Amino acid sequence: MKAVLIGASGFVGASILNELLSRGHEVTAVVRQVDKVATGNDKLSVKAIDVMNTDELAAAIKGTDAVISAYNAGWTNPNLYQDFIAGSESIQKAIKASGVKRLIVIGGAGSLKIDGHQLVDGPDFPAEYKAGATAARDYLNTIKEEKDLQWSFFSPAIEMHPGIDTGRTAQYRLGLDSPIFDEAGRSSLSVQDLAVAVVDELEQNKHLQQRFTAGY
Repeated sequence: MKAVLIGASGFVGASILNELLSRGHEVTAVVRQVDKVATGNDKLSVKAIDVMNTDELAAAIKGTDAVISAYNAGWTNPNLYQDFIAGSESIQKAIKASGVKRLIVIGGAGSLKIDGHQLVDGPDFPAEYKAGATAARDYLNTIKEEKDLQWSFFSPAIEMHPGIDTGRTAQYRLGLDSPIFDEAGRSSLSVQDLAVAVVDELEQNKHLQQRFTAGY
């Protein structure tokens, strides 16, 4: 399969890139800086494209099979909310202009629900992640109205960070709008298994026009 991966040099994107290449997919990695991605694989091409440049992005996507967006506007970006929404909408517009139909968006866990309430609206939600989580939640509401693309929106487990060191187990459970908890009451997932879940979705198309999540 020929896939475009946006944000391939980030924490999440780098793991998805490794998973895609390990399964033999051809990947066009879209990044801010080409030198952030090692280019030692003949199935990998790397392009520096600003996601706000809709036309250039559309040209890079055209002729491929699918797009995975691990776009992140930057956790320390003072305009994180606005830039995430604008970047995500530009990506969506570029895909539609390219003629490609398949899109998988990597969002956040903040829009997952417990007892009908989204995590991002809770009093204990970390303030430093509020803007990014709110932006991802609001973009989910936008893409839910998209009828022309075969989109999926992935929300990781509540705990998905470098401290989750289980590595790649390829053992995870799926859900839709609520977090997946293990027997100890913990919702967690390694970034390597996030990548497995996302590439599985790319290959299996189980959640077309749906949000889904995964955890142990």
